[in-house]
Amino acid sequence: MAKKENPISVSGNVMFYSKPVPLTKEAHAKFGVKQVAKPYEFMEKQHFMPLTANEFGAASASFPIIFAGQDRAPLGVMGIRAGENLFVDDGQFAQDFYMPSFARRYPFVLAGDTENDRFVVCVDEDAECVTNKKPQQLFFEKDDTTNFTKEAFQFLQNFERDRQATSLLIKKFQEHDLFEPKEMNFQGQNADGTPAERQKIADYFAVSEEKLKALPAETLKEFNDLGYLAVAHAHLVSLGNWQRLVNMTLRRSQAEQAKAKK
Repeated sequence: MAKKENPISVSGNVMFYSKPVPLTKEAHAKFGVKQVAKPYEFMEKQHFMPLTANEFGAASASFPIIFAGQDRAPLGVMGIRAGENLFVDDGQFAQDFYMPSFARRYPFVLAGDTENDRFVVCVDEDAECVTNKKPQQLFFEKDDTTNFTKEAFQFLQNFERDRQATSLLIKKFQEHDLFEPKEMNFQGQNADGTPAERQKIADYFAVSEEKLKALPAETLKEFNDLGYLAVAHAHLVSLGNWQRLVNMTLRRSQAEQAKAKK
């Protein structure tokens, strides 16, 4: 006799998702996604984004990568003013820069099924692109998921695998006490050309380059073999992008002021 599963009980809150529900044939047979005019509007007010370690290389050319909180969660910094993502304008993402997988998986997400001790695939029913009125890409076709949905499932599985691998990397860095507190400050100019008051943009954690270099040869070899050194170096290189964020913020602020004067 087959084991009877308990009803799905999804737990946890995730950035961007206002109504994530388990994706099922019964509930979503006629559902799918459609193109919308502002596809990335959902992320335009989020000035940081979670990253996995395997994204550091690609992301390091676009924005600073920092570690935050007691868990040293890796984040891509996409703005320095709260509620402003500098890489999204009028719902469009700047194509010259890297978009984190955390955002690319939307409107799908894996959520914890507390009753059955597993993950289930969910979809945000409140997402603008999700519809049951003539969707361009269906979630289901006959008795099976469509290729579109299968590809989304695979993306979620890869993301979860990368997330778990990232947790192991951070644990290893913590064991070797590689993190150090940092802060980013900015000093602009007043209208008369004199230096403005110094402002703190962020407090965060970074990998200490000195501690990294001082690791025993055996540990360095292990880190190199695991790809951890490449991740650490990509993170350190990414910190040079703070000035880009400052410049982008100043330009946007100037544009806002000019628009307000009209």
